Amino acid sequence: MPLVAGVDTSTQSCKIVVRDAETGALVRTGSAKHPDGTEVDPRHWWDAFQEAAAAAGGLADVAALSVGGQQHGMVTLDADGNVVRPALLWNDNRSAPSAEALITELGDGDRAAGAQAWADAVGSVLVASLTVTKLRWLHDNEPENAARVAAVALPHDWLSWRIAGYGPAGDPTAPLGPQLDKLFTDRSDASGTGYYDAAVGEYRADLLERALGRTDVVLPRVVGAAEAGAVAHPSVAGSDVDGGALIGPGAGDNAGASLGLGMTPGDIAISIGTSGVVSAVAPKRTADGSGAINGFADATGNALMLAVTLNAARVVDAAREVLDVDFDELAELALQAPPGSDGLVLVPYLEGERTPNRPDATGTLHGIRLATSTRPHLARAYIEGMLCGLADGLDALRAQGVSVERVMLIGGAAQSPAVQQIAPQVFGLPIGIPEPGEYVADGAARQAAWVLAAAGDPNAVAPAWSTTIATTLDADPKPVIREQYAAVRDLA
Repeated sequence: MPLVAGVDTSTQSCKIVVRDAETGALVRTGSAKHPDGTEVDPRHWWDAFQEAAAAAGGLADVAALSVGGQQHGMVTLDADGNVVRPALLWNDNRSAPSAEALITELGDGDRAAGAQAWADAVGSVLVASLTVTKLRWLHDNEPENAARVAAVALPHDWLSWRIAGYGPAGDPTAPLGPQLDKLFTDRSDASGTGYYDAAVGEYRADLLERALGRTDVVLPRVVGAAEAGAVAHPSVAGSDVDGGALIGPGAGDNAGASLGLGMTPGDIAISIGTSGVVSAVAPKRTADGSGAINGFADATGNALMLAVTLNAARVVDAAREVLDVDFDELAELALQAPPGSDGLVLVPYLEGERTPNRPDATGTLHGIRLATSTRPHLARAYIEGMLCGLADGLDALRAQGVSVERVMLIGGAAQSPAVQQIAPQVFGLPIGIPEPGEYVADGAARQAAWVLAAAGDPNAVAPAWSTTIATTLDADPKPVIREQYAAVRDLA
């Protein structure tokens, strides 16, 4: 019974699942917290990984592992493997002006032309989340740091590299030293940098140069969907396994979740986590010049189309803070108010917004009257506003011709009874809710099992681990909710 491990190095924590490579049966788990903030020293990810691995009973017996992780971000390394500056995470908006500058420049002064040119080149119109914008910010605001950069990686690339035994010179936890050319990544995460074209499988050195001002930096090697990028150092994993533990290519978090859910073309996943994501698997990526849809790659060879909002589960958390209630009490309150909250509408741009691209926007509450100044109305307005932002994302996918055959609702907030009742009213579709799980880590584990199988048979396919739909919610459209939201969202 070979074992595999899947790692989710997310914004908030590191989670590890150890599973049977053949059946997918869960054997054990571990987790550890990451620090808060939109910039983080990557050593905290390494520390959390080690803590999570220990909590999972160690990784000495795993034959393969893969790392899924928060997408985008910017990890810069010097020639000695040291981190040049704390990593800027996907949700750090300081590079929003840099994104606008790069768009306009590529369009020779015409923003619309530049937006379409970026979409054609890499599948996405630039927003502050993408790595290329953060490199421009570094070039313009910290030129001394920019000059020290010898390699640029993403969070999951860096952690995979460390698991293989590489890292800063002289660091005893990195016995193989700073071999920057050993960095590797996968198509899904590379497709979110803004300088990798997943449609042809190549980095765009010209776009990298526009951001950093040069191209003489190491970029991670992009490995295939079932290809091992390295072997784990025995001090980290696989010491009890002949040949050691293979390290899979890894994946961006949304691609990892897609693999964990077994998504195929026609499937839609709506994820309510730190960010809100509407994702769809499709044979080919789009090139949406409006910027509503990002055309990334998935972890299997298909495209992964995403509409991403910055405001998701934290909107629910904000409502809890405002009303001084717990998760269950918030749901109870929200379900006491009618659909549409009698005209009370929240536009939930509490942390700016990515889709639509409004990094400096703030949230607004419309329709406040004596009759709507109640705790139930407010609770429901917060939940409806969050879901309406995601519903706009689903509409944008449809407008790009993406097939919608099955919709799944995932993420921590998806377990709220209020979210489960209101979502079919907002989306107007039947919705399946899978069994709760660590979908990103599960997807990484499934990839690790695929890599392990492919090591013996190059034609091996990803194991058919099943995903159980625990609840199916019938469509219950309440058009008033979307109509009210549409009337005020652009006033924010």
